[in-house]
Amino acid sequence: MRVIAVDNAPELLDKITGIFRNMEGVELIKTFEEAVAVVEYVKENPVDIVFTDIVMPDISGISLATELSKLKTAPAVVLMSSIPGFSLEAWKIRAYGFIEKPYT
Repeated sequence: MRVIAVDNAPELLDKITGIFRNMEGVELIKTFEEAVAVVEYVKENPVDIVFTDIVMPDISGISLATELSKLKTAPAVVLMSSIPGFSLEAWKIRAYGFIEKPYT
C-alpha cells in the first residue's frame, strides 16, 4: 500500500512516519507539512491512501479530501485530529476513516 502523510506539526509527522516505517506492506512514499502540494503530487504519482490532519493553516484536511475525491484515480483518505467532534465530518465526506490524535 502506497501512503502519504500530511500534518503541519513536524513532531506528529515524525511520529506517524515511524509508525508507517514499522508496518509490513506499507510504503510511506512522501510526507507533507502543507496540504496545498498534495493534490498535484497525487495527480502525478500513484497513491493508495492519504493520512491527513484536519486543522492546518493552508487548507483543511476536509478540503483536501474533497479535492482528492475529484481526481480520476482518487486515493482513500483518513482524517486525523485531536478534536473528536471532527469524526462526524469525516463520515459526512465519506472519508475512509478517522484517527484521533495523539496516535500510537
